[in-house]
Amino acid sequence: MSIQQTSFGMVDGKEVLLFTLDNGKIQVKITNVGATITSIVTPDREGKMADIVLGFDDPKTYLDPEYNEGGFYLGATVGRFANRIKLGKFTLDSKSYELEINNGANHLHGGINSFNTKFWDAQPFESEKVAGVSMTYVSAHMENGYPGQLTTTVVFTLDDTNSLSINYQATTDKKTIVNLTNHSYFNLRGEGHILDTKVLMEASSYTPRDEECIPTGEVASVMGTPLDFTFEHKIGERVHAFEDGYDHNYVINGNYGQLRKAAEAWDDKTGRKLEFLTTEPAFQFYTGYWLKNNNKFGRGEKKFVQFGGFCFEAQHYPDSPNKPQFPSTVLKPGETYTQTTIYKFSAK
Repeated sequence: MSIQQTSFGMVDGKEVLLFTLDNGKIQVKITNVGATITSIVTPDREGKMADIVLGFDDPKTYLDPEYNEGGFYLGATVGRFANRIKLGKFTLDSKSYELEINNGANHLHGGINSFNTKFWDAQPFESEKVAGVSMTYVSAHMENGYPGQLTTTVVFTLDDTNSLSINYQATTDKKTIVNLTNHSYFNLRGEGHILDTKVLMEASSYTPRDEECIPTGEVASVMGTPLDFTFEHKIGERVHAFEDGYDHNYVINGNYGQLRKAAEAWDDKTGRKLEFLTTEPAFQFYTGYWLKNNNKFGRGEKKFVQFGGFCFEAQHYPDSPNKPQFPSTVLKPGETYTQTTIYKFSAK
């Protein structure tokens, strides 16, 4: 079990750090720009290694204006509010706040220059059984339009069971809203599309959305719809039932706040499997429609392809500040926001 800190290059006169977590079986790389997972290398059933998340070899790309305006957020820690807020507006204690509009008429993932573009303070650690890095960012009052100075710490830990745990904590000095996630795109073959990937979910309901991915306020059953993954299905079987593929918020079965399995995915060709667990009430299942065969962004010679990665984004429901019937995302002074999400890797 080891962690190695290296330079990932210079951006705007600042050194970017890269942390490599290695348990002798899999390797995870994380940079302090955006507290971002840049690489996860795992073996297939034959022992062949491949990088199964989308990312970049050049740190400048993570801060490229065109990339950030595209709304990709590859591997990043997303905040202050993951997913969408309708019209970028919400009210706290009768005071209205307006956020950046960066997704049609709405606010997405904290804005363009949000947590994913910030330099986080990083502290690596290791022991006989784990290796990891703790990253902290202090977001000023009214940064990106959000009230309160928010101090966020995200701890990435790799153990000897091939589990990558992500533990979040956040505190504020003024009443605010918080909804954090990790936005890794997985591709269990390491390249190409993910339409043959099989998915099984512990989620029997979802939040119906409008054409802009804003929840209507209802919670509905997935049964009898193309959203039903309570039995295994390939992503590609029904992905074209939706114009933009899957980009939906699933409500996880069981008790919110307890760590429980939310979903799993596997690839028959390679044998690779991903298990996804979280304490959050929901997750966004996104299948990379907007990657759009991009000729500029990719890793080395491999450029993005449409449906080139899928995301399991642990979260509260989108637009929660404007939907009082949804679980609250309000954080008050003296309280601590917490979340645990685990991605576990195997092959058979």
